Amino acid sequence: MRSVIQRVDQAAVSVDGTTVGHIDQGLCLFIGITHDDTEEDIKYIVDKTLNMRVFPEKSGVSGFDQSVQEVNGGLLLISQFTLYASTRKGRRPSFIDAAHKDVAQRLFEKTVQAFRCSGLHTETGVFGASMQVKIDNAGPFTILLDSSDRNRPRRR
Repeated sequence: MRSVIQRVDQAAVSVDGTTVGHIDQGLCLFIGITHDDTEEDIKYIVDKTLNMRVFPEKSGVSGFDQSVQEVNGGLLLISQFTLYASTRKGRRPSFIDAAHKDVAQRLFEKTVQAFRCSGLHTETGVFGASMQVKIDNAGPFTILLDSSDRNRPRRR
């Protein structure tokens, strides 16, 4: 499972001109799901995201002292199969590494539920729809989180 995480002052997603999700300060997550993702991948992404210190302390002196939970931020979750695009060959990306729609939707919904269990305001786009996402990226601040990293040894 992959997630592109952006710290935002606000973010919104719309489908056919209708806003279906909106948050103020918080995190916007684009979530990609691959074939072998499991509940463990969900747990890793959710725990890492909720506890990662990516917000400044109240004085603004340091930029990485508080988690989204500590600032009571919102979460906007967008399913994005293109995070598993392969561009190794040719000029057209291949999406063979992205999970089948049925599998991806089930895991995405479980991921949304796990984030909602945090008690934070959580909004989503519409799975499989063509969406317009508007983001006021604070920083700018963007992180790529990949659940396959949980098994890699740490570099020193």
